Amino acid sequence: MRTRLRRFPFSESSSRELPAGSHGVLGQILLATLSMGLSVAGLGIAAPGSAAQTSSTTKPEPTSAITSASRVSSDFSGALPARDGEHLHLVTDLGSVVIHTASTEKVSYRVHLEADAAQKNAQELLKNFAFHAHRTPNGVFMKGRSVEEASGRLWVTVEISVPKTFEVDASTGGGNIQVDDIAGRLDLSTAGGDITTGNIDGSARLETNGGHITVKNVTGDLISNTGGGHITTGTIGGNASLRTSGGHIRASSIGGAAHLFTAGGNVALEHSGGELFAETSGGQIEVGEASGLVQAKTGGGGIRVVRVSGPSDLHTVGGNIYLTQVDSAVKASTSAGGITAWFVMPTRHGENCELESSEGDIVVYLPRQLPATIDAQIQMADEHHVIVDPAFPIKVSYDDQSNGLRTIRAEGSLNGGGELLRLRAIGGNIRLVVSDASKQMQIYNQQMELLEQKMKELRLQLRNLLPPSERNGMAKQ
Repeated sequence: MRTRLRRFPFSESSSRELPAGSHGVLGQILLATLSMGLSVAGLGIAAPGSAAQTSSTTKPEPTSAITSASRVSSDFSGALPARDGEHLHLVTDLGSVVIHTASTEKVSYRVHLEADAAQKNAQELLKNFAFHAHRTPNGVFMKGRSVEEASGRLWVTVEISVPKTFEVDASTGGGNIQVDDIAGRLDLSTAGGDITTGNIDGSARLETNGGHITVKNVTGDLISNTGGGHITTGTIGGNASLRTSGGHIRASSIGGAAHLFTAGGNVALEHSGGELFAETSGGQIEVGEASGLVQAKTGGGGIRVVRVSGPSDLHTVGGNIYLTQVDSAVKASTSAGGITAWFVMPTRHGENCELESSEGDIVVYLPRQLPATIDAQIQMADEHHVIVDPAFPIKVSYDDQSNGLRTIRAEGSLNGGGELLRLRAIGGNIRLVVSDASKQMQIYNQQMELLEQKMKELRLQLRNLLPPSERNGMAKQ
């Protein structure tokens, strides 16, 4: 009876077992370990410029080399002519993929195979993997696959060099994917590994079923999905859709519309230049400066926005909401936490603001000269109070209901009245405080510094993924 080949694209300590927060760094170390010491065993590929160079199918004889880990190995390589602006399409059944970019007029590749020497069919496993490469009208096509079904462990690493201005479409049935800085569109997918890229001058789609995704900067749009890892990015010039089923999302800046979703992690974004939609089922949401519409929802954490300059709708089931500078219409609600909001002068919004808390205090800081209309109410007022700064002409009234509950209501027009500020608390206090501009700026700076520190740590993690020769340039960014 013939059994299916058991495929192991990288070391047995796979990226899916990495601890939270590793952001794929350990996966890159494992990948680098597999890639070390590659030797080239000729494939019968014609020399550059010959007619035979337009296509090559290789099924090499394995070498007799035995690695220090008691593995037999085989290496083969090839090259095809290419021009800037063309397209690489790579499909492989299994294996880790490393794509380098350089000033070159060819696409070259090396394939490294390893099998456990203790397996009786180790040599057959090496012979069983075939790699095919040929020219297409718009670039180069490559495919790696196991020719026949077999049982055993086979490790595969595909290393490719392409012109720096090149589009890349690469997929693997199981392994890490790493790409250098590139000027062209990227489309990468793996069934079970990390994806790491340098700077992308173009748009990108990155998908993995079970690893971390780490990207430096993207000038265009970015679509990034992972079934169970973290997503870490630098600056994204266009729109972004980042989704993970079980990790954190951290981005330095997104210039266009941003859709960020995680089923069980935190979301952190330093700057949002367009519409922002952020959602997590069980983590915190942190945003530095938001210029456009903000919709944020979390099922089990707090929400913090340092500066709100666009209409916002914020909701958390189990955390606090903290807004340092509110310069637009805000709707914020929490089921089990407090709300603190600092409003600034002058306001840009023309709509009402609503802050609601079921089990927490609402604290609002208002500039002394801000025109506003206040409508505040506490439903369960027996042990809670509305506390108003004497500078505000607010009328407080009480309503004792037949069921024994007392309701407190506070109303008034500040500086002739303005947009309505509606405050509702069920089991908490409401405080209206005259804001101190210098203190508010101090808090704003502190919050931005904390978020910037997190982003510096993020950039350091990205920097550590690069070869030493490229790290100095990134350190200056």
